[in-house]
Amino acid sequence: MSGIVLCALDISQPDRERPVLRRAAQIAALDGARLDVITVVPDMAGPMIGAYFSPELHDRIIADAQQALTDLVDATLGAGADDRTRHIVASGTVHDEILRVAEAEHAQVIIIGAHRPALRDYLLGPSAAHVVRHSNCSVFVVREG
Repeated sequence: MSGIVLCALDISQPDRERPVLRRAAQIAALDGARLDVITVVPDMAGPMIGAYFSPELHDRIIADAQQALTDLVDATLGAGADDRTRHIVASGTVHDEILRVAEAEHAQVIIIGAHRPALRDYLLGPSAAHVVRHSNCSVFVVREG
């Protein structure tokens, strides 16, 4: 393997994320790289929010996100692909966690989706734009059809 391809996915929108995941798998295969998929959930255990929610709720959200990520990889890339893919469920701010993991794992490239732009988003969604501007590695943006 020659490196890591980090694919950032929003598990709440699996139909929009399938093309992103397929493209990331293609790029990883072409490069002989490991495919890591990441999704980020809100930090329900943080000091501001944690007082209102139990730690068990945060643990359940993480477990549910892990299962949704597994299901998305299996459904999109086929049975067995899940075994060759590293899954990461992070908790916090989407763009911060994507950049943190990319840096910590020395990712070669981040693959991220961007929806059709609205005026408020300019060219990319706010998380995708932040990742593009602040990443230390290349970022491949997959536009929806």
